[in-house]
Amino acid sequence: MAPRFLACFGSRGGSATASAPDNPAEQADDQQQQLPPGPVLVELFSSQGCGASPEADAVAARLAQDAAEEGGAGERAVVVLGFHVDYWDYRGWKDPFASSAWTVRQKAYVEALQLDTLFTPQVVVQGRAHCVGTEQDKLAQAVRDAPRYPSPAMKVTFQRPNPGTLQATFKGALRARVDGGDGSVLVALYESGVVTDCGRGENKGKSLLNDHVVRRLEKVAAVRDGASAKKTVSGSVQFPLWDGFRATKCGLVLFVQNAKLHVLGVQHFDLPDNV
Repeated sequence: MAPRFLACFGSRGGSATASAPDNPAEQADDQQQQLPPGPVLVELFSSQGCGASPEADAVAARLAQDAAEEGGAGERAVVVLGFHVDYWDYRGWKDPFASSAWTVRQKAYVEALQLDTLFTPQVVVQGRAHCVGTEQDKLAQAVRDAPRYPSPAMKVTFQRPNPGTLQATFKGALRARVDGGDGSVLVALYESGVVTDCGRGENKGKSLLNDHVVRRLEKVAAVRDGASAKKTVSGSVQFPLWDGFRATKCGLVLFVQNAKLHVLGVQHFDLPDNV
């Protein structure tokens, strides 16, 4: 059996708590921060046209599985999202899940993290640290070092306005103070267990398995810099669905991100089987 990816995750994760508040508002936020920490968000930027990306996909999948076991029943210590970028598409294989929007998102991290260039496979942890997606030890250490925040206390309801659309409506408290500039509450719809037979490019002849593939990313609400952990936000988003959509293979990840692209709280939702 392979050694566990993470060890003693909960005891080594970074803390987002503060001490000795000087005013009642900060004290209220500190009380909220005493809640159990939620997951760490790991974003994998990859492409089916990149020869190293399949290994990174496997690393990310194993990380998610091991962290779920570390977190215990019903908890997720790490949430993974896979963003397939499009700048490898010209090399002979067009990734069916690639999007120019995900390339723009990666470029924003390159600027925020003061990096020199785009590359795949790259992982970004809590919007604060990065490494090559195949570097298991560095990734595990980045996850252990990442600050962890209480998960937002959002409730979600689902509707199908039409057969090709899923609507999700959210309402609840942030449970972590927003600082570092105005923030956004974002939600990603992802799909796992996707298999693609790659006919060209660097992965020609391979059957590629991709998990946590981001299909849509939408903004639920905007929040101002300094918003209290007790602040309640609400909003609805609509996801256009694709041919072959199956709720059992999909999930939602809601997260709060500030102007510096730091992630300040993550919440995961399974989709109902009958949605």
